[in-house]
Amino acid sequence: MIIAFTGTAFVPYLLGQQLMTIPLTLGVVAAGLSDIDDRFSVRIMNLIYTYIGFFITAASVSLLFPYPILFALGLIVSCIGWILLGSLGRRYATISYGCLVVSVYSMLGVHLFDQWYIQPSLLVIGAIWYGLISTISFLLFPVRQVQDKLSQCFSSLGNFLFSKSNLFDVDMTPTSYQDSMISLSMENGQLISIFNDMRTALLTRLKGDRGQRDTRRSLQYYFVAQDIHERADSAHIDYQKLAKMFEHSDVLFRFQRILALQGKACKDLSDSILHRTTYQHNVRFEHAFKNLRYSLDKLKKEENYDLIWINSLFALYQNLKSIDAQLQNLETERHIKYDQSKNFENQLKDDDLKGWDDIVIRIKQNLTPESVLFRHAIRVSIVLFIGYVFVQLTNIEYGYWILLTALFVSQPNFNATKRRLRLRIIGTLGGIILGYAILYFVPSIEGQLLLLVLSGVLFFDLRSKQYAQATAFITIMALINFNLDGLGYEAALPRMIDTVIGCALAWFGVSFIFPDWKFRRLPRTIQRSLEAQCNYLANVVAQYHQGRNNSLEYRIVRRAAHNRDADVASLISTLATEPDFDPSQKSLAFEFLCLNHTFLSYIAALGAHREQVKDQQVLNLLDQALDDISGALLRDEMPDLTAHNMLKAIRTRLSQSESEDSKSLIILQQLSLMFSILKQLSSLKQNLSHERDDQSTELASL
Repeated sequence: MIIAFTGTAFVPYLLGQQLMTIPLTLGVVAAGLSDIDDRFSVRIMNLIYTYIGFFITAASVSLLFPYPILFALGLIVSCIGWILLGSLGRRYATISYGCLVVSVYSMLGVHLFDQWYIQPSLLVIGAIWYGLISTISFLLFPVRQVQDKLSQCFSSLGNFLFSKSNLFDVDMTPTSYQDSMISLSMENGQLISIFNDMRTALLTRLKGDRGQRDTRRSLQYYFVAQDIHERADSAHIDYQKLAKMFEHSDVLFRFQRILALQGKACKDLSDSILHRTTYQHNVRFEHAFKNLRYSLDKLKKEENYDLIWINSLFALYQNLKSIDAQLQNLETERHIKYDQSKNFENQLKDDDLKGWDDIVIRIKQNLTPESVLFRHAIRVSIVLFIGYVFVQLTNIEYGYWILLTALFVSQPNFNATKRRLRLRIIGTLGGIILGYAILYFVPSIEGQLLLLVLSGVLFFDLRSKQYAQATAFITIMALINFNLDGLGYEAALPRMIDTVIGCALAWFGVSFIFPDWKFRRLPRTIQRSLEAQCNYLANVVAQYHQGRNNSLEYRIVRRAAHNRDADVASLISTLATEPDFDPSQKSLAFEFLCLNHTFLSYIAALGAHREQVKDQQVLNLLDQALDDISGALLRDEMPDLTAHNMLKAIRTRLSQSESEDSKSLIILQQLSLMFSILKQLSSLKQNLSHERDDQSTELASL
């Protein structure tokens, strides 16, 4: 970004055409917002699509600007069209967003040049300049962005393990347990989101892969991260009861310490990937596991605790040992070579477009009020139309900043929009204050251009991390750009006023125009999550019949279950901010959030130990349990089996002292855990969905 902004800032200065800096810089910003990591051939096509879209958009604004009625109609149609284009996939969504940004940028600079084609051309030239720099960077470091995403995966996985370790707190209270579960669910949602981005990045690279070792190594690391997550997310025991039962034993401290060490190991691995160094496994693990095993053996010999609990602790111990083995063997050449022999292209689900029929289907799916994307498109188009009419009627100075603010702030849901409103206003105010100081203390054009470059770089560095700070730097960049036209000081106050008006319009839109209240989508989201969990459980049960495999089908249903669980966590976490949400339902919603993730953890534990079982009685029990669980969660049926029956079966097995039947014991234990919360989970689902199942779909948000 430094090279890109330096070129757009200083080349026009050297040529004596300082006004050209404005559209060139805006072209770089729009292109940067539209940039997406992809393999070389697709990247080139993306850039071509971006340039064509930018020119058509900017030229349309320039040509239609003198005709307010035609311009208003074009604004509505183009806004809806660009947003719906995002239904075709991530690459098209980013390009369409960039085109929307360019349309507003073109309004801001429509008066700068006499000929209509100059500004569109300069915007595209700025975008081409950025595309050239980014492509050269890609060719020099082809796997850098993938490795950066991979580093984020393991860093987020480390955060998840740290949150998991909190469940082994011996001083746990019901309140602290719920807080820990909510925190764990939030971390899980963030991790799943990063996993999805990583999968997309790997998939597109593997399509054009010619056997590059780094790409395939990254794929293997991704699969290892997924396997670690499944094992880390698994639960073999009720943590509240566990803390109460072993509060005076050292075993919980040792489990907590190992989980924290594994979280730190994932952080170290993240750093080694980021800095391209070799990961060194912590030698303390061997000693920690050795002492944990001594403690477990001692508990078993003392015979002071129920064997069910001891057996669960041993299963958890084996799970943590498996995570340790994954981390320890990750860097070995033997392990990497082994995985390279597989057919990798067939190991990731391809969600890319398959042709014109697929395009038509995806667009049709979103041409309904039930679609969040459709409602967002209608909402934003109306907001921008109102903003344009307001500017035309009031002739407010620099009024098109209103449209830009409304576009940036408007998000598909109320909570995200509300958050951006506050951050946008704070960032703009901070940017204006700093901008005034820069214009006063740095009067030279050269110094201001240097700070323009710095502001642009910091904007892109912070835009996904610190929105308020990013807004401040883009405001500084805007003021410096205006100052090139001699209007720096005059633009500051109108910029603030326009920001407030734009934020007000965005708030009005998200509150009253096709509002997407999360509480009205809660029943549907809960149902989808439970369906995904039942599908995950069904696939796990099938592998106990047929034998373990890590097929694409299994990983798809596992990812779907975690995605839906993340959707539930994200939705419920935003409910408190919505004005129409029933407060009496809030505690039930958070209770469901905790139980829903707990239930998923029990399934994950069953999946982590999946191996073919020969005992027909156990297999029949699995099938019956699957049917009962599906009936209770999806059809509100009462199950035939009970947790009591499961516990009785476990004790019978334990009394027989059949050490070779450990897999059957784990199965029975996990089923007993599922049935112990099944009734409560089903009841919460019904309470949160009462009187809304038939009438409260997404259509209720209209």
